[in-house]
Amino acid sequence: MTPDLNRIRIVLVNPSHAGNIGAVARVMKNMGLTRLYLVNPKQFPDQQAVARSAGANDILDNAVVVDSLDEAISEARLVIGTSTRARRLSWPALDPVKCASKAISESCAGNVAIIFGNERTGLTNEQLDKCQFFVTIPVDPDFPSLNLAAAVQIIVYELHKTYLNSVQGANHDDQESTLASQFEIQGFFKHLEKVLIEIDFLNPVTPKKLMRRLYRLFHRAQLQEKEVNILRGMLTSIEKVAGLNPQGARGKKHKQK
Repeated sequence: MTPDLNRIRIVLVNPSHAGNIGAVARVMKNMGLTRLYLVNPKQFPDQQAVARSAGANDILDNAVVVDSLDEAISEARLVIGTSTRARRLSWPALDPVKCASKAISESCAGNVAIIFGNERTGLTNEQLDKCQFFVTIPVDPDFPSLNLAAAVQIIVYELHKTYLNSVQGANHDDQESTLASQFEIQGFFKHLEKVLIEIDFLNPVTPKKLMRRLYRLFHRAQLQEKEVNILRGMLTSIEKVAGLNPQGARGKKHKQK
């Protein structure tokens, strides 16, 4: 399947400056992206946006304005939020290169949304909770603030570069299978946890952080559909060898011990 930049949308949440919207449209057009979503913009449409777009009027004319973030991401299979803040809860994090790789790969099969927050406050924790991953742009900690359009420029540049490599066949082997859906991944995690409990590797009474560490391990692997199927098959074979039935109960072999 072929990646498609038209399936990747840039979502600006509560942008407060019309000029920034225009500047974002400009950098999107530079890098071949066309789908701009605006969640409750303070000023739009606006002549300042047109001026700062420097000719990217078509991006502005076709921008989708919505009332809520849920509307902007409703059709997306993959949602990635941008954040400069460390979170107290562990969350799958990407750098711009890995963000681009994941987004381009997923664009083969479905829509992708990359979300940018308000210029002053960024994305709230509630908004980040709607994302499967978040991406952080590495900057000098003494001056971490990035202009909105500059942040978008970094991300869309990596998207465009990864897209070109993909269509030119540089990453042909990696593109043979699309990324697994969250439904498939969560099914694998449930299967894995069940098997680990049944073979006495995981104690459900005192699980500690084992499953969370395994979540992070497999998220870093960016599992593809075929890979999830292989892992599920391995777990099923372990169940058979261990004498477990599909519900996870002990088989006769274990009852005789």
